[in-house]
Amino acid sequence: MQLTRAGRWSLVALVVVVALIVAIWPRDADDPAPAADGGRPTAAPVDRRAQDTPESLAPLRAAAALEPCPAPAGNGAGPLAGLRFECLGDGSSVDLAAALAGRPALVNLWAWWCGPCAEELPYLQEYAQRAGDAVAVVTVHTDPNEANALSRLAEYAVRLPGVQDGSARVQAAVQSPPVLPVTVLIRPDGSVAKVLPQPFRSADDVAAAVENHLGVKV
Repeated sequence: MQLTRAGRWSLVALVVVVALIVAIWPRDADDPAPAADGGRPTAAPVDRRAQDTPESLAPLRAAAALEPCPAPAGNGAGPLAGLRFECLGDGSSVDLAAALAGRPALVNLWAWWCGPCAEELPYLQEYAQRAGDAVAVVTVHTDPNEANALSRLAEYAVRLPGVQDGSARVQAAVQSPPVLPVTVLIRPDGSVAKVLPQPFRSADDVAAAVENHLGVKV
């Protein structure tokens, strides 16, 4: 059976309507948002991949030789209160707010695939050595691939204490924009002094930011 001319036009109209409905239909809320770098998502439903077991990570941890995560120094307060993470250095559980309680802190959000992070991390290492106990400096790996994080830190010779946060809970807690790197400056009482969504170009730049927003000169 052949369609009449009117029938063919009706069919074409129907196809166009269906295409428009598909185009405007709401997307699944669970679909990952595009990443800041245009390819990778900045958040994941879990903190680390299932294949990143303690056994598989052990040689990577040995090679990275990271400093131990800070021990709890108080109950912890502010937006990070109650958030626990895996310490990159040894796999122990860390209450981040409690670990930073009582002194100024610099918390750096980064990921293994982030180019500006790779450039910035050595400057943070240099600043941490300069600051000593005056300012706590901790990294937060914001991607579920913990194995790659340890490999990168060994490659960069950066041994700062850090935690694994593949689900980007710190980023959400401090209301940081979805970009990396991000540095969060935290007061001794746990409140956020400043969120800096930008890479540092030198240890002096880090020192200036800390002095400006936390009042600590080193």
